[in-house]
Amino acid sequence: MTSGHLAVTAGRRRACGQLALTLAVLAAAGWLVRRHWPVLETGALRLAVADQGWLLVAAAAASATWACSALAQQGAVLRPLPPRRLVAAQFAASAAGQLLPAGLGSGAVNLRFLMRCGLSAGRAATALAVKATTGGLVRAVLIVVLATACPGVLVLPRLPAVWPVLAVAAVGLVLLLGTALWPHCRRALALVLTDLRAVHAHPHRAAALWGGSLGFAVLHALVLIAVTRAVALPLAPTLVALLYLAASCAAALLPTPAGIGSLDAALALALTAGGAPAVTAASAVLGYRLLTVWLPLLPGLLVLALLVRRKAL
Repeated sequence: MTSGHLAVTAGRRRACGQLALTLAVLAAAGWLVRRHWPVLETGALRLAVADQGWLLVAAAAASATWACSALAQQGAVLRPLPPRRLVAAQFAASAAGQLLPAGLGSGAVNLRFLMRCGLSAGRAATALAVKATTGGLVRAVLIVVLATACPGVLVLPRLPAVWPVLAVAAVGLVLLLGTALWPHCRRALALVLTDLRAVHAHPHRAAALWGGSLGFAVLHALVLIAVTRAVALPLAPTLVALLYLAASCAAALLPTPAGIGSLDAALALALTAGGAPAVTAASAVLGYRLLTVWLPLLPGLLVLALLVRRKAL
């Protein structure tokens, strides 16, 4: 077989592979929408009578989160990334994150994007770890600042006696796993720290990394605050922001796709414990999830398929 025939065959295989991946992505989107249609329908009905002005504020804040995510990702690497494709990749990654647990979907999309931009697999993985580490630190600092600046905000109803036991068991499990995995994680941690130092040697990159991470967390909190205003949930914005940050940190420990189930339950429990009526808290959580997950899901997967087709991933 001649080289020309081999090239044509290879091209056909690549085209078939891209088409198969595109169809698989679209089929997954349809399956997710069909499976969770009752949630979408109920949330839409409850939000239909909500304050439309506040919902527009929430939608605008949700839309801006992808730009902040792109800014943070650019800050995590030293070489310039194509801005439009970077934002599109963040949008597609947020949709891919709904398909696999523990952020594997979004991580895979971002990893592939960075490799397509010329980074090695190791450097791309380290850049993602730098971004994730910065995001976690930003959320921790925000929780401390809000709790310190707003005395009494964390005064919640007393939890059942089993919760302290579960908390101690969870901490013990984390410490045990950390001790067992520490030899394997030491080298990865050293690489992350090295890249963090390299990023902070360039002030504009450090500003993008921390500013993007801060904006991402603040905007997500703003989405929930605006939705609570739309459904007339009687909680102070600072309390809602603090409850969101705490609930999202807790939900991140559970390996479910995009926190589906874990984040919903954590947010509903936090808002109810903060003094919100159960029905209104459920409506607020549904509104938040609709704006940040369900409504962008199909467009995000379409963008993902388009990026794959154009070989940007």
